[in-house]
Amino acid sequence: MWALGSLPVNARILDLAAGTGKLTEAVLRRGVPAAAVLAVEPDDDMRAQLSRLLPAVEVRSGAAEQIPAEDEAVDAVVVGQAFHWFDADRALEEIARVLRPGGVLAAMGNDVDESVGWVAEMTSAAQMPQSSGVVGRGSAELPSHPAFGNPEARQFGWSWPRTIDSLLDTISTHSWAVTSPPDQRAASFAAIRRFLQTHPSTREGSFEIPMRTQVVRVTRRG
Repeated sequence: MWALGSLPVNARILDLAAGTGKLTEAVLRRGVPAAAVLAVEPDDDMRAQLSRLLPAVEVRSGAAEQIPAEDEAVDAVVVGQAFHWFDADRALEEIARVLRPGGVLAAMGNDVDESVGWVAEMTSAAQMPQSSGVVGRGSAELPSHPAFGNPEARQFGWSWPRTIDSLLDTISTHSWAVTSPPDQRAASFAAIRRFLQTHPSTREGSFEIPMRTQVVRVTRRG
């Protein structure tokens, strides 16, 4: 996993704002032992689901602004689709505290691939600001901080099997949907549903939506 960089032997990984464990599970699939992973999540229900899914992973209650870990306790911190929710200055101070020198912080965000024609049409139909995106653009941005070096970035393409309802359910959890006024959110969702029900690429109800994962990685200075 490019996001983790070159890990030392017996490295410890922190999944911050781990949610229900989707990124945690991906880390384990890359061969990191469950005993080497710490998942931190503030929401009780999400933590419970993560523990059911991955019982061998240590799960703690906590937030990015107050991480329940000792100083220099981990070699890498990963954040999936969540950094935009953090108080960035406080979170970076805490992440720098728990990371060992030379450790990496990687923020990841998924985004629909608007280079594909029908996807661009869908986001346009939703009448959302281009900077908001339909599937969470901005989640992989990292502000500068003196504890960290210059950022490195990569983009990875993939396809996500969806139905109209499952895509709308996913969109409903993203920051623009959560924070938009109810009437604006309802209008956008209605427009997306109309588009998906009528466009040739999606009107059968099941489809694959082209996605991009943006990853930004920075290294903790010594």
